[in-house]
Order: sequence, then structure tokens, then C-alpha cells
Amino acid sequence: MTQQEIIKAYHRITGFLENKEIKNALDSLQNLISGAQSYAFQDRLDEVRDTYKYMLSYFTEGMEDPLQPKIYDDIQIRLYQLADQIHTDLLIAESLLSYYRTRRKMRILSLTYDQVGEQLRNSYEVDNYAQFDDSLLLLFNLVWTSDFLTREAAGKLNMLLIDRSLPSAVGSQLVSALFLGLQQVFDIEKLELLFDAAALEDEEIRIRAIIAILVTLYFYRKRISLYPQIRDRLDDLSERPDFKNILRIIILRFILSRETEKITRKLQDEIIPEMMKIAPKLSKKINLSDLTPDIQGDEMNPEWQDLISGTNLEKKMQEFSELQQEGADVMHSTFTNLKSFPFFNEVGNWFLPFYRRYSSLKPIFGENAEKHGLDSIVEAPFMCNSDKYSLCFSFIQMPPMHREVVISQIDSQFSDAVQQSKEELATVGKRQLVEQIAGQYIQDLYRFFKLYPYRYEFEDIFALGLDFHHLPILAPYLQDEESLLMIAEYYLRKNYFSDALSIYNQLEVKDQTSEMLYQKIGYCKQMSGDWQGALDAYLRADLLNPDSKWLIRRIANCYRSLKRPEEALVYYRRLESLLPDDLSIQLNIGHCYLELRNFDEALKCYYKVDYLDSKSHKAWRPIAWCSFLTGKFDQARHYYKQILDEKPNAQDYMNAGHTEWILQNIKGALQFYKENVRLEEGDFHKFNEQFNQDIPDLLIAGVEPDEIPLVLDQLRYLMEENE
Repeated sequence: MTQQEIIKAYHRITGFLENKEIKNALDSLQNLISGAQSYAFQDRLDEVRDTYKYMLSYFTEGMEDPLQPKIYDDIQIRLYQLADQIHTDLLIAESLLSYYRTRRKMRILSLTYDQVGEQLRNSYEVDNYAQFDDSLLLLFNLVWTSDFLTREAAGKLNMLLIDRSLPSAVGSQLVSALFLGLQQVFDIEKLELLFDAAALEDEEIRIRAIIAILVTLYFYRKRISLYPQIRDRLDDLSERPDFKNILRIIILRFILSRETEKITRKLQDEIIPEMMKIAPKLSKKINLSDLTPDIQGDEMNPEWQDLISGTNLEKKMQEFSELQQEGADVMHSTFTNLKSFPFFNEVGNWFLPFYRRYSSLKPIFGENAEKHGLDSIVEAPFMCNSDKYSLCFSFIQMPPMHREVVISQIDSQFSDAVQQSKEELATVGKRQLVEQIAGQYIQDLYRFFKLYPYRYEFEDIFALGLDFHHLPILAPYLQDEESLLMIAEYYLRKNYFSDALSIYNQLEVKDQTSEMLYQKIGYCKQMSGDWQGALDAYLRADLLNPDSKWLIRRIANCYRSLKRPEEALVYYRRLESLLPDDLSIQLNIGHCYLELRNFDEALKCYYKVDYLDSKSHKAWRPIAWCSFLTGKFDQARHYYKQILDEKPNAQDYMNAGHTEWILQNIKGALQFYKENVRLEEGDFHKFNEQFNQDIPDLLIAGVEPDEIPLVLDQLRYLMEENE
């Protein structure tokens, strides 16, 4: 069988097991064994099949068996394990995937956990960091590619976890190796070890372990119910008073990781282009003398800031700064191209906690890794471990003189942020530390799953959704109203409306008296395009609080969007009574009358807006169109002339063309239509669709039906002349 056939057969088997189709799973396993001629597993398969048949026989004969649920679960567990074992054994001989290549290499080395542990202790004790680093990578690969752990092997790894003579990096790498190994093959012993790590006092190891547990539970969400010990271990963890808070922090951090690609696009598409636009102006303002402080002071030239102040760039930079303060991954795009160092060829190095004694960093930290100008970079809370290694390897490639200058500059820029972080840790305490560790580790994971050269060999956990609050096994710790509201509000603030809505709908079942809840349900539905659903929720909220101006406006907008202007008008009139000076309400009232074809009333509203707000010109377009529809063609021409002199759009040229046609200026009409097509990037089909929608109004205004094809053909000729 080919690799693809083996993988396809494996997924088919696990799919059957997830759907409780045990016979189909048994038959498919038999086919896999026969097709691959791998009969070493036949006895195990026969044993499970016989057990299942006996269980079915007892069941169909009506015999009560209190052990049946346990036997049924055990059958599924054994079939899952058998599928995992066959799948792995068939691929290990020939697969070129990183996992199997590394696994073959580890088999050749034939190392034990005791041997690697001894290497780690000996090298660390004598400060042989080159040997220590090599041994730590060996440990990672050994654990990552290990087969199902025996109790004895798990005990030896647990001893490494709790060994305080070793640095925290050992436990951290053990956790990451267990986590990555679990993504490949589910092993309850590996998951139990993660629970052991999550109970340690070392915060770095503990937080990483909880993250690994959560992702593993999500990854195998259809399998974990077969293992009651998982719930027991979660209950044990929950006895710590900060457990629920840690879960919340991790979940919010994973939601925030969704923003990474948006931030990258914002940098590339908005901030950098804006900076490039302003660069020539800035360079004219700056000369060498500006950069040299004089005896009167060393402040920067305020004219430089004036160039940015009030521009789109200033606003975008402010948004960027706020995202960074929130903990968003603003550095991802910066370091995307700095992951080609040989260090990153090894899977384990993507998860390695940053420590200055790492042997390859000796050129910049020195023999004893003493205090250095890089301290602020090492301690920067907004940089993950992976990026710190990237930066240091970049420094190593620089000439020493240039390196010192660059390090000094970066150190001065980072020092304030580092000092602020230390002060926050001192005042806010443990929560801040948890946020920092969780944020950095999730960013490390993000780098691996998005940037590792062979990342397509791994299932991207960040593409899974990771809505942990929907996992039944986590319900006891996340289904309280406070937790759900916190997660929902975060989704809402980040504009993930469907995710927020799923939680609000869940909360609605428990509480149908909250006006605010119905408002948010309505808003999420509105922003997702479900106008009728939004209206229904808003109306429920209106019953609970009929005086909310925000709510009345939303209801009116929903009615308008649903093409129900008469009902929208009722709510806009209600809003008008509460906000008599709000001209936007008058404008919308006019729009309702326009949609009801009550043009005289619509014009009254538009005239009022234009009179009271003569600078914005918001009413010009509706006045012009209403004038056209009511036969006031000279007035329509007057307004369209003013509109076209300012910032016209394609529709303005279309409507101006209609007006000229009615006034017998066919040439003028054709020129305006031609301009409409130009603004639509030459898309005559789009022009035609818009034009056809207006034909009924043109006929009412007095256009002869026979003229329409003539004008359109002449426009086609004019367009051809310009090609």
C-alpha cells in the first residue's frame, strides 16, 4: 500500500470509531491488515472482534450486564490503539515525513531516558552547554517520536520533570515533546504526564502543560470521553484556586492569536505603504545637523512629528500600539524571514525556552553569559522565545563593531518596556506572569505551525477554531456565566460575531430577562448579515427597555434593510422624539419616504437637513434624485452639477446622465454614462445592470422606450473609440 492509501484507510477507521460504527471499523481494520500484509496485528483484531460479538449477543438476548458500558468503551479504546499502531508501523519503514525520519534515527541511536537524563545532569553540572543542548534536543526527539509509553517509561520521564537539579528548560521541552507526540498518536500515558507537569510549581512548565492539555483535549474531542481518568485529573487541577483564571487567560490568548494574520496584513498593506509615502517628506526635513544635539538641548525636531500628526499613519500606529499593549502578536511579520537559520531545522528548537547560556549564542553573550546590553531583549515580554533566538542569530552574523551599535540602539528602545513589565509583575503579580508565559508559548506554537519549513506535515492547530468552551469535558470549569461572558465579550470586541453569538445563545437559555444580552445577540446577527434574526432579538430587547436610543435606531435600520420602510418610519419617528436635533435621523426618515415613493415628504426632510447642515452636503444626492423623480429636472441638474464638482461616484454620473437625457441633452447624457463605465473599470455589463434597474423611473419621467436601445448602442460605439 502507498503512504496515501495507508493514511486514507486510517482516517476512514477513526471516522467509523468516532461515529460508533464498530463493525465498519473492524472490517476496515481487517482490510488494512490484509492490504498491507501486516498480519502481526491479526490476533489482537480477532480478540477485539470476538469480544464485541459476545457483547452484542448478550445485549440482543436481553441479558443485563452492568459492565457493558465499560466493555464497550474498552473495545473502542483498543480499536483506536490498534489503528494507531498499524498506521504508525506501516509508515515508519518508508515515510519521508519528519516524524518518521526522526523516529528511525532514534531507533538507530537506541537511547534510553535514563541515559539521556544522565547526559543532561552531567553536562549541566560541569557547564558543558554544547553537550547539554545536544542532549536536550535528543530528549525532545526521543519523547516526541516515542511509541506508546509503558508505566515504567512514564515514571522515568516524570523523574526528569520533577528533577530540580536540572533547569526549567528540560521540563519545558519535555512538555512540548509530549504535546507534539500526542498530535501524531494519542497516548493516555503521555497525557497523564502532561497532567503531572501541570501540577508542578514551576510556572513556565505548568502553563505550557495546561496549554498542551487543552489543545490535546480539543484535538481528540471525540475520543476523550472513553477515558474517565481525564476528568479526574482535570478535577484535581481545578482544586488550585487559579486554575479557572488560567483557563480563561489561555483561551483569550488563543482568540488573540487569530489577529496575527490581520496585523501582518495591516503592516504590509497599510502602515508600511503610509510610511513610504511620508518618507520623502521626512527626508527633506532631516539633515545630518538635525541629528547632532547642540548646546541648547537634544530634543527631536517637532516638525518630524508634525508630518505624521493627523495623518492616517498616526491613527494606524496608535491602533498598532494598542494591540501590542493588549498582547497581540505584532512581531510575527518582522521575524517571518528570520527563521532560516540552521537552528530552526530542528523541530525541538522551535519550542526551546530562551536562555542566554545556549551554546550557539556564545559569540554575543560570552563564555559565562554575563550581563550584557542584550538584557532588555532577553527579558522583553512582547517577544516570544523563537523570535529572541532569531534576533540573536541575526546579531551573530553582523560584524562586531556594527553589532554593538545595533544592540545598543535596540536595548535603549526595549528598556522602558521591560522596566514597565517588571513593575507590572511586582504590582499585578501572578496573573501578569501567567499572561506573559501563555502569550509567549502560544506565539512559539504559532511560529512553528505557520513557519516551520515542513509545517504541512503537521495539522495546524490554529486552523481548528479551538473553541475550548464548547468542550463538554471542560464545561464544569468554563460554563459559569462569568467565564462565558468574558469569552463572548472578547469575541465580540474582536469582531468574531458567530463565535460570540454561539455563547450568547447559550446564555439566553438560562436568562431571558437581560435586555443587554438580546442587544448583543441582535448585534452579532446583524453583523453576520442575518437582519431578520437581528430584528427579532432587538424587538425582544425593546420590550425590556423601550427607551434605549441605540436600540431604537438598530430596529429602524433592520426594518429598512429588510425593505420594510413603513415599519422603519415608526421607529425613526420614535427616535426623532428623543433626539430632535439629530439630522441623521431626518435623513433616514427622508429615505423611508423615498422608498415609500412619497417624494414630497422625503424632500421636506432632505431640505431640512440641507438647510441646517449646509457644509456636509449629505442631502444633495437624495434631493437630486427626488427632484428627478418628481419631475423637477432643472433642480435635479443643479444639484447633480454641484455633486459632480465635488467627489462624485459612478452612480452620480449615472443619475446625472438620466437627468440630461430627460432635458434632451443626449450628448451630455452619453458623456456621463461613459464616465460611469470608466469608474466601474470599463465593466459595461455592470453599467447595464444598474441602468436596467432605472428603466421604470426613466419611462415615468418621459423617456421613449424606443430611444433606450439607441442610446445604449451609441454608448457602446463611444466606448470602442476609446479602446
